[in-house]
Amino acid sequence: MSLDEFAWQPLFGIALSLICYTVSLCLNRRYAWLHPLFLSSGLIIAFLLVTQIPYEAYQKGGDMLVFFLGPATVALGIPLYKNALRIREHLRAIMGGITAGAISALVLAAGFVWSLGGSKELMVTMMPKSVTSPIALEISRQAGGIPELTAVLTVLTGLIGSMFGPYLLRKCGVRDDISLGTAMGTAAHGIGTARIIRDSELQGSISGFAMGIAAIITSILFIPLYSWLR
Repeated sequence: MSLDEFAWQPLFGIALSLICYTVSLCLNRRYAWLHPLFLSSGLIIAFLLVTQIPYEAYQKGGDMLVFFLGPATVALGIPLYKNALRIREHLRAIMGGITAGAISALVLAAGFVWSLGGSKELMVTMMPKSVTSPIALEISRQAGGIPELTAVLTVLTGLIGSMFGPYLLRKCGVRDDISLGTAMGTAAHGIGTARIIRDSELQGSISGFAMGIAAIITSILFIPLYSWLR
């Protein structure tokens, strides 16, 4: 079987994704600033361009991997359950941090676009970038934004947050698990959560909790903000 024929088999997309991600993890252990998701995406794109294999062929296997995003997200409930007592002890502080972070993300995104003279369409496209992708896309779509651009901005936000968030937070003196988890989950959603859960289960559980609550708060606050923008 030639490469062109094999490329249209679901196994091709799965194998290419796993190989590129494994290579990226190995490089990440040596160069911590290289995020595995960012690097593996680049390797996959480069391979498809060099071999001139269409994306539709890769997508046959890629879509099968996307299916497991649901179970992986649900699995975040396991560390959340295990650390429920710790979260309950600091619930007021965590909720306050999430609320402040969600409001700041919306206002700063809107202010940034407005200061550069951007359109309202671009503004509503960018505003939900700090929440998890499915919710960000739905908010953008219903508000008249550009969902495709929102998807890109959301992934970039998560990548940048996961790459530089822990380092910058520690440089600012934020070192306890509660604060780190709250900040990462609120600002960098699932990608940030996946990053810090490798360092601390408590941080990861709080980050997963913050990610969910931030999405709810953003969805609620977006309605009056969107009405005002109209």
